[in-house]
Amino acid sequence: MRICLTSVMSFGLSTAALAGDVTVLDPAAFFPEGPVVVEGKLFYAQYSGNVVSVWDGAVKTDIWKAEGCGPSAVVPVGENFGITCYDNGKLEVIGRDGGSVASYDKDAAGGALLGPNDGTPDGRGGAWFTLSGPWTPGPVVGRIVHLAADGTLTEVANDLNYPNGIVLGPDGRLYVNESYAGTVTSFAVAEDGSLSDRASFVHLYQMGEDPGVFPDGIKVGPNGNFFIGLNSAPAIIEVIPDGSKVVARHLFETQGTPNMAFSADGATMYVMAVDNEAGAPYEGRVLSMPLK
Repeated sequence: MRICLTSVMSFGLSTAALAGDVTVLDPAAFFPEGPVVVEGKLFYAQYSGNVVSVWDGAVKTDIWKAEGCGPSAVVPVGENFGITCYDNGKLEVIGRDGGSVASYDKDAAGGALLGPNDGTPDGRGGAWFTLSGPWTPGPVVGRIVHLAADGTLTEVANDLNYPNGIVLGPDGRLYVNESYAGTVTSFAVAEDGSLSDRASFVHLYQMGEDPGVFPDGIKVGPNGNFFIGLNSAPAIIEVIPDGSKVVARHLFETQGTPNMAFSADGATMYVMAVDNEAGAPYEGRVLSMPLK
C-alpha cells in the first residue's frame, strides 16, 4: 500500500520527494510515536495501543504492552530501552526482548514524573527524558530528567513550556521542543548529564509557521539538519544546524506527523503518521520514505 507525498518550497529551498515514494510499513498503528532504529530494526511506541512494536524489515511484532501506560517514546538506555509512559507517569526500562528491567514513578528528589514524553541517549549509557506536564496552556511545569547509567534519575531542567521532543545535537548541546511555545531550546551539557546555558534556538512562528501547530519530535538527520515533527499538521520541518533557516517542509497525506527516525545508512526516513487526531484510538500509520 502506498500514499502520495509532496514537498513544497519554504524560504526559497526545498527537498524533493515524488508521489508514490512513500511506503506504508504499518497500516494500523494507533498514534505511533517515539521511533528509534537499533541494529537495523525500527522500534516505535503506539500511544493509544499501549504497546511497543518493532519492524524488522519484513514483519511487525509487538514486544511489550502495558495497559494505562500511554507509551510515547522508545529510547536507548545502554543495552536496554526506556519507555515513556505519558498517561500513568512512569518511566519503564525494558530489555531488547521486552522484559522488565526497572520502573520509575519519581525522580531522586521524590518529584512525580508528570507526562513522560520523549528522550534521547546521553552517549554514556544513560538518557535524558522530557516530562511535559498536562496538555494545557498553563501552568508551566515541564521538566527534563536525566537517567544516569547507574540508574539515578535526576532533574536537570525545569520551567519548560510543555517540553516534548529532545535530541543531542552534533555540536554537543541538548535541543528540546517546547510545544506550547512553538520553540526549540538548547542547553550546554556537562559530563554528569547536568544542563546549563539555556538558550533559544528556533522560534517556529517567527519563521513563518502557523501558531496553531506544535513542534513534537526532533531528530538530527543524516545531512546534519534538524528535522522537527508536528503533532497538529502533516509536515516535518527541516532546519539547518544554526537554526537560521527552514530549508524544507516535507508534507504527507495525514493529519499529523509527530515524529520520525532515520535508517543507519541515512537513506530512509521513517515517519509516524496520525490520520485521526480527533479522538481515541487515534488511528495512524508508520511510513517509510527514501531520502534523496
